[in-house]
Amino acid sequence: MTKVVFKVGGSILKELPKSFYELLIDLKEKKICEPVIVHGGGPEINQALEQMNIESTFVDGLRVTTEEVLEVAQMVMSGTINKRIVGLFQNQNGKAIGLSGVDGKLLQARPILNGKLGFVGEVTKVETSWIDMILKSGGIPVISPIASGEGDTRLNINGDTAAGAVAEALGCKLVLISNIPGVMETINQKEILHHHLTRTDAEALIDSGVIYGGMIPKVRSALASLQGGVEESVILNGLEPNDILKYLDGEKVGTILKEKEFEHV
Repeated sequence: MTKVVFKVGGSILKELPKSFYELLIDLKEKKICEPVIVHGGGPEINQALEQMNIESTFVDGLRVTTEEVLEVAQMVMSGTINKRIVGLFQNQNGKAIGLSGVDGKLLQARPILNGKLGFVGEVTKVETSWIDMILKSGGIPVISPIASGEGDTRLNINGDTAAGAVAEALGCKLVLISNIPGVMETINQKEILHHHLTRTDAEALIDSGVIYGGMIPKVRSALASLQGGVEESVILNGLEPNDILKYLDGEKVGTILKEKEFEHV
C-alpha cells in the first residue's frame, strides 16, 4: 500500500475538524494509502515561552534555539501536541502511535549554519524501519520533529523540513496540510488557485510577493523534498478533508509542486 506523509502545522492543528482524522483512518482501513503524520507546534511553543518568561532571539528571522528553548519545544511538541493528536485519532477508533524523532533515533540531524541558531538542525537520516513497523502493526505514526544529534544532543527541526525528509526517505508523496486551498493569487481582481507549480514558477511567485510569510518555507520545503526523491508534493486545505480524497483520486485540487514542467496542465 502506498505511503503518504501528511505535514500538519501548529497553526492549523486546533482548526482541523474531526472529519480530518476520520478520513485518514478510513484511507488506511480501505487500503487506499498508509498515512504518516509529521506535526509542528510553533504557536503553542511561543505561548509556553511567554508564560515561562523565556526570551528567544532571532537571526535573519529564524529563532535561536537555546537549551532552555529546546526543553520547552520538546515538552510542547513531543508531549502535549503529539499526545493530543494521538488522542484525536483514538477518539475516532483509530490506532495511532506517537513518537518523536529522538525515539529510536528515528530522525538523525546536524546543526544548521554551523550552530549559529543553537539547537536547530537539519535531518541527515530517517530510520524508516520504525515507521514501517508501526504501519505493519496497523498503526498511524505521529511524529514530533525533535531529532537526535551527536551523542545525547537533541535538535529542533522545522516541521515542514522534517516532513520532507521523512517523505524523501520513504520515497512517497508529501501532503502539506494548510488552512487555505493552496497557493492563491489575485489577477484582475479575481482570486485564482495555482493548481500546478514548478520550482521556477514558485520562486517567481515568492520574488513577486504572491507567496509570502509562512507559505514560503512550506513551498520551499516541498520543492526541496522533490530533489531527494519525493514523488510529488501538494498543498491541500485540511479544513476540507474531502480535498485529500479528491487529490488521491486524481482530481484537480490544491497546489501540486513538481521539479519540472507538467505534462498535462
